[in-house]
Parts: sequence; structure tokens; C-alpha cells
Amino acid sequence: MALTGRAALLAALGSIPVGVWEPGWTGILAVNAPLALACACDFALAAPVRHLVLTRSGDSSVRLGETADVTLTVSNPSRRPLRARLRDAWPPSSWQPGTEVEASRHRLTVPAGERRRVTTRLKPTRRGDRQADRVTVRSYGPLGLFARQSAHRVPWTVRVLPPFTSRKHLPSKLARLRELDGRTSVLTRGEGTEFDSLREYVPGDDTRSIDWRATARQSTVAVRTWRPERDRHILLVLDTGRTSAGRVGDAPRLDASMDAALLLAALASRAGDRVDLLAYDRRVRALVQGRAAGDVLPSLVNALATLEPELVETDARGLTATALRTAPRTSLIVLLTALDAAPVEQGLLPVLPQLSQRHTVLLASVADPHIARMATARGSTEAVYEAAAGAQAQAERHRTAEQLRRHGVTVVDATPDELAPALADAYLALKAAGRL
Repeated sequence: MALTGRAALLAALGSIPVGVWEPGWTGILAVNAPLALACACDFALAAPVRHLVLTRSGDSSVRLGETADVTLTVSNPSRRPLRARLRDAWPPSSWQPGTEVEASRHRLTVPAGERRRVTTRLKPTRRGDRQADRVTVRSYGPLGLFARQSAHRVPWTVRVLPPFTSRKHLPSKLARLRELDGRTSVLTRGEGTEFDSLREYVPGDDTRSIDWRATARQSTVAVRTWRPERDRHILLVLDTGRTSAGRVGDAPRLDASMDAALLLAALASRAGDRVDLLAYDRRVRALVQGRAAGDVLPSLVNALATLEPELVETDARGLTATALRTAPRTSLIVLLTALDAAPVEQGLLPVLPQLSQRHTVLLASVADPHIARMATARGSTEAVYEAAAGAQAQAERHRTAEQLRRHGVTVVDATPDELAPALADAYLALKAAGRL
């Protein structure tokens, strides 16, 4: 076999290498004086790595599913050129599986007294903060026989934000909002409490809206029109207890609830309402209050980025008390929690009157689409048993929802893909009905 590069050099010096020399290979079958001298010279000519100056720049936040570029600047203050391999270590969830080696390892050459940049491209697979680990630099001599190695701490944090996939529904919901607000040619009016204008009566109008004084002054019957009120207060309450950790599809229920909360917050802030957020299980996990309309969505996204389900039973009394302190005035309280019978009957129902007697309460829950598929299964004995179990689970959820509705709670029960638009529709329906 013909020897090339470092293998040929070692053979000329009197050593017999096994195969091709690689950086991790340390054994030499035979060592003689010329080889020892060559290795010593190569080691001496390798640039020192302890005194390298490393700094970072680039993206500090990214939405889940998108890529972030973090640039590492390597300055070589020594008098020898740096020929190096560099590993920029990050947590495993910073990349898609199988792409870490290619994304985190770099080759670079830095002349003496100069600097070079390398870019590490991250594509995180989970929400939260991803913090850079050590940067390992291995500096080689001109022959590549020996290397110096050192690790450096170069801090950097990339915050992985919720993906907000439901933002695709925002244009259609805003169009519906404009209809309710009377700003389009479709004169759809709600029964709010802010008087808007008078118009001629048409069959089907509520007779309670007739303005008799205006009618007496003209030859036609005049009715009052209303527009939904603005500057209402909305409190989004995220239950982060154990039920939010249950996975529906590929993600926890909490992620679907977050997505629905973000769409509702974007819609309500455009409607002129004030939006606050409370995340709670046995203590406050996140609280966003008093943000201006333009700052609501960025503040919520940032607060939700690091939020994770807690494997504890939610304290319903503590949640209610905290919600009442956070919303002292009449508000719309949106509870994003589970619709399971036991947590609702034992935890929420006993304290629900404290919320509903002062506030309008809307409960949104993530339904499992697998249960619906089970309920329609047929064709085998096993499928029939699955259908019976699915139908029983659905009936139990319906009974729980009816109990809540009897207490005046509006209930939205939908699959992860449908929860966000369904919650936005429920909010618009409350606006149209004058309940908000």
C-alpha cells in the first residue's frame, strides 16, 4: 500500500505506522531518534492554546423549529500560526438528532496576531434556555504529528421561544373582529354596551334595541347599534400542574395551551383589551402584568419560553386566590387546564363560585384526538373494546363540561390543532354577545 502525507513521513523516519494516522491514534510501534526529533519540533511549532482569546456574538433567541447562528471569534495573540480543530459544545437538544458532529466541529487557521470567525448553527428541539458548554481547541504543528489541546469557557445563552404555530389564524380572526367593530362593509354588530349609531329597523332585529324617541322624530323605526367594549381586562391562567405534562401527539398539553394563549393575547391586544398572564400549580411560575399593547406578545413569548410542566397536583384554592388578586376588577378569566373529571370535581368546582360571581370565566382544555379515533374504531373485537373505552372517556368529558356550564363557565374542548382558533372564536362570541 502506498503511503502518503504523515504516514510516508513516519516511514521515512523509521517508524511503521498502522494504517492512516488519525488525531486520536497515539501508539507508535517503533520510535527512533529522527522520529523523536520530528515530533518534538512539531509539538514546539504548534501554536499555544491556553492564551487564545475567544468571544461570541450572534443570535440570542430563536423560535422552536428555526435555526440560530452563534459566531465564535478566535484571536491568536502568539507568534506562531494556529492550525486547529475546534469543537463548540452545546446541550444535545440544541440540534436535530444526528447533526451535532457536523454542526459543532470546525477547522480553522489563524495567522499570528490575527483572528478568525467560525459559525455554529443551532436548531433546538425543545423550548427553554440553551447555554454554551466548553470550546475545545486542538492546535497542530506543521507536520500534524502532535497537538496541544485546551478547553475554554465562552458563555452564551440562546433562548428557544414557543413556535406560535397558530399565528396563521390571526388574519381571519382580526377580520372577524373588524366586522364586530363595524369597520368593514359587513355591518355585523354586537350587543355591547358602547352606543355606536342609529339605523333603520329590519325584520329580525331585537325589539329591545328600538330607539322610540328617534322613531318619533322620523317616519321609520330606528334601532340603536352597539359595538363591543374596548379596554377590557383579560387574565390568561395557565395550569402548569401534572395534568399539563400529559403528552398529546408529540408535545405536552402545556405546549398546546401556550399556543392558544398566544393567539388569544395577540387578538385581544389588537381589540384594545388589556392582557395579563398567570402560570400556576402550587406557586406562581410566571406572571406578566401591565404591558402595553405592543409589548404584550413579546413579553408573553419570553415568559413562556422557559415554562415546563410540574409533576405536582395543582392547588385550585391557591390558583383561585392568586387569580383574584391579579384581577381585582371585573375581567375575563381564561383557564387553560385539564377537563378530567377528578381534578375538576375535587379541585376546581368547589372554588369556582369565587371566580364566576365577579368575573366571566372561560375554560379551555386540550382534547386527545386519539380518543376520538378510538371511539369510531370497528372491525375486530379489540377495536370494539377500544371504541367502548373511547366513548366512555368522551362521555365523561361531556359530563364534566356540562357541570362547568351550569356554573356559568364557557367551555372550549378541542384537539391541539383546533384549540387556538376555537378559543379565539369563543372570545369573539363573548364580544359579540356583549358579555365582555
